[in-house]
Amino acid sequence: MRPSYTCNRCLSLIKAARPQLLPSSALHIAPQGFLQRNHSTCNVPAQPKLSLPKRSISTTSNRNFQGAFEPYEYVDPEGHRRKMVLTEDNLFHSFTHSPIPAIRKRAAYMRQHAYCPHPDHKPTRAPNNPDDHEARKNSDGTPPAHVDFECPDCGIPVYCCEEHWADDYENHLDVCDVLRQSNEDDHDLHSGRFFKEFQFAEPQIEEILTNMSSWDTYLYTRDYDALNKDREMRQATKLLTYPMTIASVINELSPYNIRKGGRMTPEGLKSFGALRHTLHPPRTGGGDTWKNARLAPPSVRLFILGARAESSLPRDTWMQLAYLFHRVQFSLHFIGPESMANREKELPLPERTANNPFGAVIEDRISNAMKISTYVEYYHTMHKTGHFVPYDPYFDCFVCFHPGFGNPASLHEWEETIPLLLETKVPIIATAYSPSDLEQDVGFLQKRYGNEMDMLLEPGVNIFRSLRWDLNDLDPHDATCSNFGLYAFRGKRYEATKKEKEEEVHSERTA
Repeated sequence: MRPSYTCNRCLSLIKAARPQLLPSSALHIAPQGFLQRNHSTCNVPAQPKLSLPKRSISTTSNRNFQGAFEPYEYVDPEGHRRKMVLTEDNLFHSFTHSPIPAIRKRAAYMRQHAYCPHPDHKPTRAPNNPDDHEARKNSDGTPPAHVDFECPDCGIPVYCCEEHWADDYENHLDVCDVLRQSNEDDHDLHSGRFFKEFQFAEPQIEEILTNMSSWDTYLYTRDYDALNKDREMRQATKLLTYPMTIASVINELSPYNIRKGGRMTPEGLKSFGALRHTLHPPRTGGGDTWKNARLAPPSVRLFILGARAESSLPRDTWMQLAYLFHRVQFSLHFIGPESMANREKELPLPERTANNPFGAVIEDRISNAMKISTYVEYYHTMHKTGHFVPYDPYFDCFVCFHPGFGNPASLHEWEETIPLLLETKVPIIATAYSPSDLEQDVGFLQKRYGNEMDMLLEPGVNIFRSLRWDLNDLDPHDATCSNFGLYAFRGKRYEATKKEKEEEVHSERTA
């Protein structure tokens, strides 16, 4: 049902007689005054605004406040002083009139860069897939226009004017609920409350097995504090999706297997079986004394290529990966030109010396089980120097979070890298933002490198994807979630077969 913002009779008047009734400039300046003047000419009597039906899709409770909310300071359970800006039942606000300055700045950015998705406009780019709203636009339509009108249901600038919003409201309904949920989640992050969901679980004894069949079973068997609200789950999984996506594939209790529907291929079982042989070593009888000292195997190297937000995650988040493998040491390498984004406090970067030729930011005191190195460099540049050789399928694995292999905007950044990755014969785990993004990347790989690679994990939905939706500021209708799709591949391996001796003797006699 249409929200109580503009009646159908007035919308039809706007469409049919807009040039005669009101100049186009006045439509944007005072649409409410125009509607009030024309309500008197309608035969339908005007009704009070509160009596009209209104959609209630907010996840926050509806409550009439006695007065305006005033921020207050409090001390959280960890002893830190915080300032509560928004309460849990008052999280929905218009982006333009938000009490949070950062969100108001984001709304201004949308108005300057995002374009109206109405089909009357000319397209601004080539459509990525048949479902892209750019594919609906007419090349003979009106010039593109930036978004300026905020939907009253989701509070986000989505159309250039109220008329286009009302005319295309049926298509907007497909994402309106998701946009509103994202709106409230963004305000929740700036509310100033204490986030108990970011207090991750501590290490467990090795005898307690972790159930990795879903988010709920994982959090329960890992002894996390109960997350009884959907918003808490969304905020927690937004961070945990990165280490858990990797762990869900390489762990011996992985939900992806070779059974029907498990999506693991025979080649994938070979590659990840070798890696799991290292990640789950047998007990050697070693202890914490010199008498029982044992040689430790090399650390397992995880190369996160094209690193962006994942390199700036709290280190407690990445330690959850180490807690699942008790007798293994990890060495994480974040590689990419944007790998130091949101880490301005650590700049300037270290100088490039003979001992540190690529100016890596090394964090080796996080734990005795994990070392993290960050390189602001393209991987193919480092690969050609032999910086990480040799590569071993028993100890190495590549990870690409939302690489955009098939996206025309980022394709040039991977042209040199993908052939080098396939040469290593090491498994490569990759994710995607959405079904269309997943189809685009996998389709490009199979078309370009189909004869040179083996699929290890068939593409599909990631069990440990983020449950929180993210907005694209350049296209507010493009709602995605981190690590939605998941697949894995590696360079094709050719196994040599031994020739039978009888055939060799027969060939000698005939000669």
